[in-house]
Amino acid sequence: MTTEKTVQRLVAALDYPMVVVTAVAGDTRGGCLVGFTTQCSIHPPRFLVCISRRNATHDVALRSRVLAVHFLDRGDLELAELFGEETADDTDKFTRCEWDEGPDGVPLLRHSAGYVVARVLRHDQVGDHTALLVEAIAAEQRRPFRQLGFQQVRDMEPGHKA
Repeated sequence: MTTEKTVQRLVAALDYPMVVVTAVAGDTRGGCLVGFTTQCSIHPPRFLVCISRRNATHDVALRSRVLAVHFLDRGDLELAELFGEETADDTDKFTRCEWDEGPDGVPLLRHSAGYVVARVLRHDQVGDHTALLVEAIAAEQRRPFRQLGFQQVRDMEPGHKA
């Protein structure tokens, strides 16, 4: 078995937290389900958010000044499916969910367990994804939650291949 296949088998057993990332640039909104994200600094609070270059949200995120990272509860599968299985190439996801306008116009999903709005500091190509380093400027926890993980969404059909 090749190294790449072995790595894929190993990481397929992990349970990465799944989040929905939203962005806005001009009149264009974007949002997608993201499995590659992590806090990377405590003081100041910063996150690394990686978005597939094939994803329609990718280009919007690169032009955005802020992103919103929405934390999902295990009961938020419908929201995960909307932002993971649908693509902006075919549908306006924001007409199919409730949201409010946040800082810099970024969409804030009303039914997520919480969110962090973060200023984009930089972005770098990292393989087939772009890593965006973001710093928190606003946050809200709406309810206690048990994180939605990769194992719950692994059988979803993505809007775009990774």
